[in-house]
Amino acid sequence: MSYADKVFIDNCKYILDKGHDQTGEDVRPRWEDGTPAYTKKAFALVNRYDLASEFPIITLRQQNFKAAVDELLWIWQKKSNRISDLNSHIWDQWADEEGTIGKAYGYQLAQKHQYSEGLFDQVDRVIFDLKHNPSSRRIITNIYNHADLHAMQLYPCAYSMTFNVSGNKLNAILNQRSQDMLVANGWNVMQYAVLVHMLAQVSGLVPGEFVHMIADAHIYDRHIPLVEELMNRQSFQAPVLKIDQNVKNFYDFTVDSFELAGYQNSGKIGKIPVAI
Repeated sequence: MSYADKVFIDNCKYILDKGHDQTGEDVRPRWEDGTPAYTKKAFALVNRYDLASEFPIITLRQQNFKAAVDELLWIWQKKSNRISDLNSHIWDQWADEEGTIGKAYGYQLAQKHQYSEGLFDQVDRVIFDLKHNPSSRRIITNIYNHADLHAMQLYPCAYSMTFNVSGNKLNAILNQRSQDMLVANGWNVMQYAVLVHMLAQVSGLVPGEFVHMIADAHIYDRHIPLVEELMNRQSFQAPVLKIDQNVKNFYDFTVDSFELAGYQNSGKIGKIPVAI
């Protein structure tokens, strides 16, 4: 069993057995038919992944690794808010008339700020500090900008990263305000694990621990049968993440720079209804 599978199953069991049931409460999300989308939810789940031991990817269902990396590059490398810069359609339903998601995600990372060392956007500031000041306890990104929330098509879910170097190991914490466990858990974990690998490689470090903190971890009512099916599926050992070692510049990575060797999984799952 992959470690990511174990974490996912343990989280879902906890939510289903001990989580708070929102049924009957006043909730914002709706299903396509207008019905309230209730959840069972748990507060403040904290999951730890040792990236030196295993790449954290779910094998209980097939994960679209390439599409996840493409979205990660869209946000962190292209720093884009334009859906035409993506090679998938996962953001289409949130696009505005101009084909953007507003001042969200990549837009926030691209904004430059003045520091004593010069003018940097958030990503370049992280890379600068990892290379020149790795002992810093201030290597943080944050895209939950209250001044711009009104101009975002969707408030950021995964909103903050904290990086910390211990010896030659790059550790990171992802703070996430909200997570749909069925739709997004496996997706976000593998994405941000890849990000840690990328930043470590271009900074002369090695990947260490990735910590995922979820404030509101939930399972939607119409997702419960699918989650229960996943929890009873066959699990496999984790694959090995291979990265093109010739890439030394963060902005030279492409989707083809990454490969999963030996990725076995239990196949796709049925159509997942999405609450909006």
